[in-house]
Amino acid sequence: MKSVAVLGGTGFVGQQVCRLLVAHGWTVTVPTRQRSLVSPIGGVALREVDVHDGGALCQLVAGLDAVINLVAILHGDSALFESVHVTLPQSLVMACVQQRVTRVVHVSALGVDDVQPQSGPSEYLRSKGRGEAVLLHSPQAAGLDVTVLRPSVIFGAGDKFLNMFAKLQAAFPVMPLAGAQAKFQPVWVDDVALAVVRSLERAPGAAARAALPRVIEACGPTVYTLADLVRLSARLSGVRGGAGRPVIALPQWMARVQASLMELAPGEPLMSRDNLDSMKVDNVASGTVPGLEALGIAPAQLEPIAAQYLSKR
Repeated sequence: MKSVAVLGGTGFVGQQVCRLLVAHGWTVTVPTRQRSLVSPIGGVALREVDVHDGGALCQLVAGLDAVINLVAILHGDSALFESVHVTLPQSLVMACVQQRVTRVVHVSALGVDDVQPQSGPSEYLRSKGRGEAVLLHSPQAAGLDVTVLRPSVIFGAGDKFLNMFAKLQAAFPVMPLAGAQAKFQPVWVDDVALAVVRSLERAPGAAARAALPRVIEACGPTVYTLADLVRLSARLSGVRGGAGRPVIALPQWMARVQASLMELAPGEPLMSRDNLDSMKVDNVASGTVPGLEALGIAPAQLEPIAAQYLSKR
């Protein structure tokens, strides 16, 4: 039986990836820092491991057929972005080379440039680009069979995107919105999970590597502005009978003030200045990189799926 470790397997995307891997006959191990705080995932072995500890990561991957990296953050300072998005991939490469694990699937983000990472407008995108460069271009990773998936914003039951907008509109009379005209091409979490599994299950070897692109953009079939998505979340969740709240597009200077204030609030902010910078690049397919169709996946439409879970709010 094939074996795989899923870094970030306890998250929104990771749990769906794990379920699908188990259904496809994989033996799945998920590392977590505090096992007692994680709900069991059917058929998955949880191991208490800090993946940011290089030695512990090396022990984790020993004897496995593949590793999937889903670990990412949206908020933090430069040092934290570097640790999560760059140093972890570096440690993963070293661990895989040492333990002779050749197959790696890395889930990155749309808008990342692995050739010129510093061209990104935000620290999130720049650090993601540097992490990709480690896996795709570093001499240490030359012997690895790497697939990088770049998803747009991911939706599905339990997401923190459409559900968040529906929740906010249920609580507040208006929606002051930063980046209202930023464009997104939302992709269903099940399609992303299937892309991960299919990337793993193609035949190994040089011929397979040549047949399948190393970088794939995971996008849905429809482009929306952020304002469109806010209104859609209200309509599907029935806020004010589906009419939602008035959306007030904020000018850039006011959006930065709003984001600065949100950063001061306790807990994870709803929006940061770095998030705003990321939205300077439309989160849509570039047209220069293959999409999910390269893996035989026809991306699902957002509205019929979102209607099923937003209507239950």
